[in-house]
Amino acid sequence: MGKSVAQKILGAHLIKGELKPGTEIAIRIDQTLTQDATGTMAYLQFEAMDIPRVRTELSVSYVDHNTLQAGFENADDHRFLQSVAAKYGIIFSRPGNGICHQVHLERFGIPGKTLLGSDSHTPTGGGIGMIAIGAGGLDVAAAMAGYPFHLPAPKIVLIRLTGRLGEWVTAKDVILELLRRLTVKGGLGKIMEYGGDGVKTLSVPERATITNMGAELGATTSIFPSDEVTLAFLKAQGRESAWTELKADDDAVYDEVVDLDLSTLEPLIAQPHSPDNVVKVKEIEGKPVDQVAIGSCTNSSLKDMLTLAALLDGKTVAPNVSLVVSPGSKQVLEMLAASGALAKIVGAGARVLECACGPCIGMGQAPPSGATSLRTFNRNFLGRSGTKDANVYLVSVETAAASAINGVITDPRSMGSRPRIELPEKFLINDNMIIKPPRDGSKVKIIRGPNIKPLPKAQPIPDVIEGKVLLKVEDNITTDHIMPAGAKILPLRSNIPAISEHVFEVIDPSFAARAKQEGGGFIVGGENYGQGSSREHAALAPMYLGIKWVLAKSFARIHKANLVNFGIIPLTFARAEDYEKIENGDTVRVENVRENLKQNKPLILNNVTKGLKIEATYDLSERQREIILDGGLLNHVKKVVS
Repeated sequence: MGKSVAQKILGAHLIKGELKPGTEIAIRIDQTLTQDATGTMAYLQFEAMDIPRVRTELSVSYVDHNTLQAGFENADDHRFLQSVAAKYGIIFSRPGNGICHQVHLERFGIPGKTLLGSDSHTPTGGGIGMIAIGAGGLDVAAAMAGYPFHLPAPKIVLIRLTGRLGEWVTAKDVILELLRRLTVKGGLGKIMEYGGDGVKTLSVPERATITNMGAELGATTSIFPSDEVTLAFLKAQGRESAWTELKADDDAVYDEVVDLDLSTLEPLIAQPHSPDNVVKVKEIEGKPVDQVAIGSCTNSSLKDMLTLAALLDGKTVAPNVSLVVSPGSKQVLEMLAASGALAKIVGAGARVLECACGPCIGMGQAPPSGATSLRTFNRNFLGRSGTKDANVYLVSVETAAASAINGVITDPRSMGSRPRIELPEKFLINDNMIIKPPRDGSKVKIIRGPNIKPLPKAQPIPDVIEGKVLLKVEDNITTDHIMPAGAKILPLRSNIPAISEHVFEVIDPSFAARAKQEGGGFIVGGENYGQGSSREHAALAPMYLGIKWVLAKSFARIHKANLVNFGIIPLTFARAEDYEKIENGDTVRVENVRENLKQNKPLILNNVTKGLKIEATYDLSERQREIILDGGLLNHVKKVVS
C-alpha cells in the first residue's frame, strides 16, 4: 500500500505508536519556533527543566506579537527572550524582522522536517512540505528538551485539487470554500493533504495561505507536496540545498477525499463572527466599509504586497476607509521599497505598519465602534479586533484592495483585468536581524524585568474534588473568550497572577474574582471548546485560579492538550443530554479521582445541588493520565528527561 506525503514524514519521525487514527503516537521534532506572546512562558518552562542547551536541529525565537511598547513590559520581555536564546542555543529573530511564519518559510523551513511551534498557525510551514504543528508553549519547551511530541494519530484527508483559479479568485478563496463546506470543526483529528493536478498551479505563498488557515478547520496540520514549485521558491531564497522532493505514492490510500475544482470558485468572504460563516462576495457587495487591514501571517508575502501595490497604483483610498498594511517580513518590506511598490501603497493613502502581527491579534488598529472591517487575516472572532461591537470580515487581498478603493464591499471581478504579478528569481537576502547564538552560552546572564514573575506550578490532582460550577458556556468557545489578547492584556503574558484577572472577562467579568473567592471550581462547555489560538495561558491562568476540570461536549485539539499539560482534567459528557443537568452555581463532588484515572474508568460527578449524577468520560492516553496525576507536563518531563 502506498503512502501519502504526511504518512511518509510521520513514519520517518515516529518514535512510539503506530499510525492508526485516534491512537497516541510520539514523533521526533526537528525544529521549533516560538513567538514573544507565548515564548516568555515557554522559556521559563524550559529553564525549569534544567537542560543546558536545546536538543533540536534548529530552534528560533521570534518577536512579532507584543511589539507595541506602551510600557516597559514588552521591551523587558524582548530583552529576556534575546538573553535566553543566547544562553540555550536558540536563533533570535529581532523585533522588526517579521512575522514568525513568514520568516520561517523564507529562511528556515525544510521540506520533510517536523516543526512544532507555540502558535496555532505554525502549519503555514506545510506550504513547503513540512509537518508543522501548533502546540502550547509547554509542549514546545518539552520538544526543545528532547522530549517527543505526543498526539493522537490523525486521519489523512486528501484535498484533491483540479483545474485552475479564475481571474480574480485566490488561494484565500480556496480555504474559505473549504471552511464553508467543512466548518471550523471539519478538520478535527485530521491532516489535510493537498494533491491533484491543481496543486502545480499554486505558488508557495498561495499554498502557505491555505495551510495557514487550515488551523481554522481545527486540523492538526495541512501539507502540500514538495515539488518543482517548492524548489523554485527555495532557490529564490538561496536555499535550494534544503529542497527534497516529496510526493504521495500513486497508490496512496486516504481516510477521506474532498474534491475541489479550482475553476468553479468565486471570490468569497467570511462574515462575522466565524471563519466558516462564508458567502460569495457578490451576495453582500455594496455594504459600506470603515476599515481595511491587509497583512498578517496569512496574506503578507511579497506576492500579496505586490498585488496590493498594483491594484492601488494611481488610485486613492476612499474617504470613509482607513487602510492599514502589515508586510510579513523585513525581506518583503525591503523588496517593496527597492522595487517602488511601497511608494504606490503609500501614495494611495495606506498606513504602513511594522512587520508584525499587529491588528490580527488586537495589537493596535482597533476599528471604530460598530465598524465594518475587512481583513485578510485568519480569524474574525467577536472582540478579537479590540472593538467588541465591530463586524470583522475575512477576505482576499484582491477583495480588500477593491473595497478600500470603492469604500464598499466590492467583488474584485468588477475591477477589470487583474494585474499579473511575476515574482523575482532571486529574493533580497539580508539576515542582519537574525542573531545566531554563541557556541557556549553557559556564561550568558538571563535578563529579567519586574513583570516576569515566577512560573506557577500545578499540584497533583486530589482524590476528592468538590466545588462550584463557575461558568457554563455554549458551543465553539474560543481561546479568545477564555484568555483575551489585545494591547492591554498581551503584555501580561509573563505575569500569570496579573493576566489571570482577565480570564473569561469578555463573557463574565466577575469570573476571576468568583474563582478566587471559591478557591477554584469547574467550567462546563459545549462542542469544540477551546478552538482558535494555541495560547496555553487559556489553560495556565485557569489552573492558577484553581480550576480542576472542564466538562464539555467536545474539545479543540490544542486546548485539550494544554489543559492536560497544566493538570486540568478535560472531561466529556457520556451522554450529550446531561449538558442540561448542570448549571452555573451547582456544587459538584467527585470521589476516587486518582484511582479512577489510574484505571481509566469514568468519573461520576455528583451534582449535590440538584441531587443528580452525571457520568463523565475522558479520551486520554495512559501518558496523559500520568501527566495529570503528576500535576502537569512540567513535573512529568522532569521525571523522564535528564
